[in-house]
Amino acid sequence: MSAGPALAAPTAPRVGRYRWRVCAMLLFATTINYVDRQVLGVLAPFLQQDIGWNEIEYGYIVTSFQAAYAIGLLCAGAIIDRLGTRIGYAIAIGVWSLAAMAHSLAGTAVGFAAARFALGWARRATSPPR
Repeated sequence: MSAGPALAAPTAPRVGRYRWRVCAMLLFATTINYVDRQVLGVLAPFLQQDIGWNEIEYGYIVTSFQAAYAIGLLCAGAIIDRLGTRIGYAIAIGVWSLAAMAHSLAGTAVGFAAARFALGWARRATSPPR
């Protein structure tokens, strides 16, 4: 009695390096996020001279970023869940990029605070919770 052809064990689909490329891009984006967040503290004295804000206005700028970050914390999860991870993350990085570029257009402390607010709101979706 012949056993017939041996049944092949099901094989898992081969996952190439694509997964690691995506992980590397997420790591890169998160690293930029944290580095960029610290740059304002280093550049503040130079920006105070160029834009002309004082310590109180600088405090408002930092507070606007933190407030937007907190607001983003409340709603980013629901937005990402509704849109999906790929689309939600892509939109968040797009808004984050536009907000980062808006800093170059700021000529006053209020304009800079508005750019920081937009940046803080968009960043919440791109960074992991602590």
